[in-house]
Amino acid sequence: MANLNLRSTQERTYQAIVVGSGISGAWAAKELCDLGVKTLMIERGPDVKHIKDYPTTTMLPHEFPHRGQLTEKIKEENPVISKCYAFREDAMHFFVKDAEHPYVQEKPFDWIRGYQVGGKSLMWARQVQRWSDFDFEGPARDGFAVDWPIRYKDIEKWYSHVEKFAGVSGFKDGIAQLPDGEFLPGYDLNVVEKYFAETMKKEYGGDRHVISARCAHIHGSAEAFAAQGRGSCQNRNLCQRGCPFGGYFSSNSSTIPWALKTGNLTIRPDAVVHSVIYDEAKGKATGVRIIDRLTKEVEEFYADVLFINAAALNTNAILLNSTSSRFPNGLGNDSGVLGKYVAFHNYRARVSGEHEGHAEYTTSGGRPTSGYFPRFRNVYKQETDFLRGYAAGFSAGRGVGPNTDGIGMELKNNLLNPGQYGPWHVGSHMMGETLPKESNYVALDGSLKDEWGIPQLKVSMDYDDNDEKMVKDYLEQMTEMFTKAGFTNIQTSDSKQAPGLDIHEMGGVRMGKDPKTSMLNANHQLHAVPNVYVTDGSSMTSTSTQNPSLTYMAFAARAAHHRCGQDERGGNSGKEAIRACSEVH
Repeated sequence: MANLNLRSTQERTYQAIVVGSGISGAWAAKELCDLGVKTLMIERGPDVKHIKDYPTTTMLPHEFPHRGQLTEKIKEENPVISKCYAFREDAMHFFVKDAEHPYVQEKPFDWIRGYQVGGKSLMWARQVQRWSDFDFEGPARDGFAVDWPIRYKDIEKWYSHVEKFAGVSGFKDGIAQLPDGEFLPGYDLNVVEKYFAETMKKEYGGDRHVISARCAHIHGSAEAFAAQGRGSCQNRNLCQRGCPFGGYFSSNSSTIPWALKTGNLTIRPDAVVHSVIYDEAKGKATGVRIIDRLTKEVEEFYADVLFINAAALNTNAILLNSTSSRFPNGLGNDSGVLGKYVAFHNYRARVSGEHEGHAEYTTSGGRPTSGYFPRFRNVYKQETDFLRGYAAGFSAGRGVGPNTDGIGMELKNNLLNPGQYGPWHVGSHMMGETLPKESNYVALDGSLKDEWGIPQLKVSMDYDDNDEKMVKDYLEQMTEMFTKAGFTNIQTSDSKQAPGLDIHEMGGVRMGKDPKTSMLNANHQLHAVPNVYVTDGSSMTSTSTQNPSLTYMAFAARAAHHRCGQDERGGNSGKEAIRACSEVH
């Protein structure tokens, strides 16, 4: 490592340190700052300020050299990241290129990352669903992983807390496995999506629901968000560029500016966290060691409480690299499960078809969401030859195909005057719950290091027989449902894609009741180092079928309030909250 930065210890000491500025880290920082806690937020990538640092957000298609597409050279240089749906010419500056932070694929894994202030909150898919007790009780009921130490009732109010601030559009659907929340007006399904929803109700007796997917977009009046400087979603469908209106929730448009306004937040960008500093005499973590991304200079920062929210796999890497005499196998790793039992979501399968009806209708304009199938398999009881289940997206659309007949002026006229509308196209993709297992793990490579001298992360994850059976069932069930709806030209596919493109990797620092089999307690503290909290995807005990980001937000808010004595035990404020944050609970 390079020379140590010699700024005074006092200059580098805060009441709390948050590692990571993505969805979970920025939420932790926002809550701590609201409680009066002087907080340092560390980010390994460059600073990105809302609006100012969205270089492509207002560009027109013809202003891009390649009209938004990737060149063959870029694809060849980036075989992993180029697979991501949002990695295109308009947003590729927000993604980590393959050569920028290498990792070892012991088994194929497509690791999608965003290293900048705001993290992947700038280019996420913005789908937000609450978990239910069907999810939190799943491991205990079905005999996998370990029992969650919490239930829905423990985070219900925190779901409400973050939904009100972030802005979530949706409808009160009254579905047990998908609890309703604090919703802004939802986005209506189009006519064919509504037809399919009604058909499912009729054919399956109300057991299979097609609803409008809940999304983190301001829809309707934006008055409640004026204090954040945010406006309504404009339905541009250019979200991955960064939204100048603040129409969708991101750390950059919402939680970070809010925290900065308190005067309690300091942001340190371009700081690659090497490890957590553990003081064996005090029996607690005292800070973090960072390496400047650009200068390679080493610096240490200190605080009484640490939140490690670097995103699932990088949080695992930091803790694995935080070794000492007390913790030779990684910080807090008395159980030996650090880096193990990592899981993800299965997005492999798709079904498409056509619909000849509703020919008098078409679609126009955009919307930031689509239809959604909440889980319907194995909800109340085990009914298949695989454990757990899957959710699914569903959408319908209709457009005019280009007429490329002719040459010269004839071709020009045909292109300028498109032909007739064709049939409606319908499609669905699955999002299956995978089971955490010890054989799916991440570890530090014994020889390879990155450019900052930190061991590269080795990733070993794969599907199993349960996943294969789930894919088969989804394809069969969705084909059956499409057939009952009268759809034609039904096509099924299994991409066999490697894990990772779901961008929902979870686990490795899992919660649990027993310190012998888990890393974190019910309050997201490391069992063995209770002044270290983890509330990002690495903390997940199981994966559910819902998009996980909303749950990370709720976890982060809850943990910050727990730290400052603002949990269910009653409230502190002002100096009391600050003092509580400096004590180990």
